[in-house]
Amino acid sequence: MTSKDNLPSTGAPSGPSSGGKAGGKPAAKRPAVKSARRRAREHALQSVYQWLLTGDDLGVIDAHTREQEGFDKSDRGHYDKLFAGAVEDAASLDEVLARHADRKTTELSPIEHAILMLGAYELKHCIDIPYKVAINEAVELAKSFGGTDGHKYVNGVLDRAAEDLRPVEVKAARG
Repeated sequence: MTSKDNLPSTGAPSGPSSGGKAGGKPAAKRPAVKSARRRAREHALQSVYQWLLTGDDLGVIDAHTREQEGFDKSDRGHYDKLFAGAVEDAASLDEVLARHADRKTTELSPIEHAILMLGAYELKHCIDIPYKVAINEAVELAKSFGGTDGHKYVNGVLDRAAEDLRPVEVKAARG
């Protein structure tokens, strides 16, 4: 069984007779299936965002997040690591981000600030995740939750931060 077998069907036919470039209508896109890690990042983003806005107790925020629909489909371990880690390491992450952002982190929109914190946390502490993946996941969060062009800003800041946080990996990837 391939990973394609786990995707829900859209009911659209596949293959050459479905349209595409050969003519006719293009085939319908399948709905995106979110990985457990992507869901964990989304929930961690909501939690860090709430913390930035309210300063509420982490236990209260965490309990509220765990009650949200779809949390059971998240990689709970990764969520725990991201949320607790980003908040505990907030000052250090903000120092890294400040070196590469064009303004103070306190002047960023709270959603972009939270996304940047999570991306920087993954770059700094989740070395099992390739740096390009960590950046791409943050960009995807910004596309889903951020402002119109926020994803471009997130990409630029984290790309520069990766040079500090993972210099050997970045140098090897860029040749």
